[in-house]
Amino acid sequence: MIHVGDIREWRGYDVIDRDGHKIGMLEAIYVDTSTDAPAMATVQTGLPTRHRLVFVPLDGATVGPGYVKVAHDKALVKACPSIGTDDELPAEEEEAIFTHYGLTYQPGTSGERQLARR
Repeated sequence: MIHVGDIREWRGYDVIDRDGHKIGMLEAIYVDTSTDAPAMATVQTGLPTRHRLVFVPLDGATVGPGYVKVAHDKALVKACPSIGTDDELPAEEEEAIFTHYGLTYQPGTSGERQLARR
């Protein structure tokens, strides 16, 4: 289990896929607003002059010294809908990220967002 208290230390860690291929650098953690458990990470990818942030689920992720290993392969993560490095995820685009990974999207009962950045 991933502990919420540890996530502040992960910023800047390498994010690798299940086969050990580097995807990019961990930028932020997003928690599920209904449980406050870590749910997704944003990973900085791209060329030095054209960075972007992609989302990857943290289910099945493991943390090691200087890296976070996710349960998805690099190609799937890099194909995920992205945002700019200075942008915020618009509420109306949250569902597309869940759909990309075949996950169920469940906003709050009053339409609240499912993800919140930590």
